[in-house]
Amino acid sequence: MSRPTASTPDVTVWVCMDDADARARLLEDARRGLAAEPKDLPPKWFYDGEGSRLFEEITRLPEYYPTRAEREILLDRAREIAEVARAEALVELGSGAAVKTRILLDALHPAGTTSYLPFDVCEPVVRQSGTDLAGAYENLSVLGVVGDFERHLHLVPRHGRQLVAFLGGTIGNLLPDQRRRFLRQVRGLMEPGDHLLLGADLVKDPDRLVAAYDDGAGITAQFNRNVLAVLNRELEADFDPDAFHHVARWDADREWIEMRLRSGADQTVTAAGLGMQIPFRRDEEMRTEVSAKFRPDRIVAELKEAGLDVVRFWTDRAGDFALMLAAA
Repeated sequence: MSRPTASTPDVTVWVCMDDADARARLLEDARRGLAAEPKDLPPKWFYDGEGSRLFEEITRLPEYYPTRAEREILLDRAREIAEVARAEALVELGSGAAVKTRILLDALHPAGTTSYLPFDVCEPVVRQSGTDLAGAYENLSVLGVVGDFERHLHLVPRHGRQLVAFLGGTIGNLLPDQRRRFLRQVRGLMEPGDHLLLGADLVKDPDRLVAAYDDGAGITAQFNRNVLAVLNRELEADFDPDAFHHVARWDADREWIEMRLRSGADQTVTAAGLGMQIPFRRDEEMRTEVSAKFRPDRIVAELKEAGLDVVRFWTDRAGDFALMLAAA
């Protein structure tokens, strides 16, 4: 059940997943993933306050090209996007700090977009970004939704003709079956005349891909290990982050990057909140993220399968990243 609260006269936030709901879902994911062979965790649990801060730092690293490449496309194409979409509302899934949203709104708002609907798992981030944007654009109403893609997308309300944005290459964090379900759910939000704006990272030289997820400054390693701090806090666990090493690996067969945490020794972790003792062998790895990279024909076909026709396909000048506008 959603819970509406107001931050300012122009900003409303619907909380579909509060702290208790989020903890219950984390317990469920951790119980399954930590007992699996091999162990794994969904990447959404990276994004507590510290994880969100570290990710914003990652986006500014020299090795991490996706943010710069997508920003380049948005700056070049925002006016064209506004002309084609003719949206009354911008719905942004996985909105985060909404850094690139201003590029879109600079074009969309003068063209008639009067509503912004950010959807994210982190309530403080939704509130802050929503308040900032409501203050930056005259007569822009903001209705934020705090929720989980897998459970709450159907609660996103309609405010007229929509442009649904899913940026940053986040589509690649979903495994193939999850991706198919997600795209069908997104299509379910849309009516004829609506559009989806989707960012996707493209297949390229593996050395560049690995470097983007294993930077020289070690920020991505901090980001990866921070999920252990989340588990310690929420599961009453005793992970020692220093006892795990960050790993980023390119899987050429699946064409995705995997981030993992590798145990530096034989050890047993206690998770009192789960009532579990979790053994790790020396060099045992736990997968914490998949980041799929796409070939253009593959992502276009996946959108088509979900009932979405690509009407515009752009890349940055280096051909590293793609931005697609798809019509319902």
